[in-house]
Amino acid sequence: MTVRNSMHTGRRNSAGRSGEAAARIVAAARRHFLAHGFRHVTMDDLAAELGASKKTLYASFPSKEALLEAVLKDKFQSVETDLQRLAADAGGDALANLKRLLACLHHHTAEIQPSFVRDIRRSAPELFGVVERRRRALIRRYFGKFFADGRRRGIVRTDIRIDVIIEILLGATDAVVNPQKLAELRLSPNEAYMDVINVVLKGIVTGAGREQL
Repeated sequence: MTVRNSMHTGRRNSAGRSGEAAARIVAAARRHFLAHGFRHVTMDDLAAELGASKKTLYASFPSKEALLEAVLKDKFQSVETDLQRLAADAGGDALANLKRLLACLHHHTAEIQPSFVRDIRRSAPELFGVVERRRRALIRRYFGKFFADGRRRGIVRTDIRIDVIIEILLGATDAVVNPQKLAELRLSPNEAYMDVINVVLKGIVTGAGREQL
């Protein structure tokens, strides 16, 4: 191996180790931020869990806010990966497909606690806006597909336009799944989100579909 090739290999190995270290930091931060809130988890806490120094954390993420942004990106990537898989694997049973979609959303929203929603809105309002926009985009993309499939198979009503159904779902989600309303209703994000979906779902399915829910 030439010196140049050795240098290139060394840089690739170094980049690989750096990427692995960043992934470990994001995974730890995701667990703690989403469960305990952004404000109450310090970089010292994360460094202690990872057995590393704060200097190591800051070498990958220049600030706690940058780490939060990476956590949100990682969370949305995992949600979208699961939704893409469900859409690709959807079979002929539209109701079963919809139930799998709801189970997926239940799994992902269960990870998020009220303290995280509250903290991100207070401490990082720009990122909170990004979260809301990404959430709307995912609902439009995937719920629209599953509702259209359900309509073709006779379990979703044909007298309500799908784009209207989506706007109702978005409006209800925005109205209920926010820090102030969650605190007022004493609901977790998961409980609130699933309640909204269930109310909307029961209003749009046909009689035949409702009997199977």
